[in-house]
Amino acid sequence: MSGEMALLVADVFEAAGALRRLGEHTAQAEGLTQARWQVLSVVSETALTVPQAARRLGVSRQNVQRVANDLVNLGHATYEANPDHRGSPLLTLTPRGHEVLAALTQRASAVHAELFSALDSEEVGRTRALLRRLLHELDRYE
Repeated sequence: MSGEMALLVADVFEAAGALRRLGEHTAQAEGLTQARWQVLSVVSETALTVPQAARRLGVSRQNVQRVANDLVNLGHATYEANPDHRGSPLLTLTPRGHEVLAALTQRASAVHAELFSALDSEEVGRTRALLRRLLHELDRYE
């Protein structure tokens, strides 16, 4: 079983890399990077501080700060006063940021529909269930 697990881990990393490349290509079509797309997405429903966004994305605060500043400079996001913490403003999308995110989401949906049309939906569901169980076990292990 350990050999199969090692191969599964390798396959997951390979799939993650391929999906990251696809995401980067999709984001570039709208003039953004995947990192900018992820930060737009994470603050799209509710304004967050940079540290909160970084925790949700599982990346460093410094990386999110750099990307957030880029988004503000592009006019896709803005910093607003945070009533709970004066030194940590909230990052929120501008109307332009919402437009760009909507265009990216629509483009990604079309790409995903094409990509997943070749896969059996029940098999995708079983694979996702397995990955969710694996993530649960990884959380328990940590």
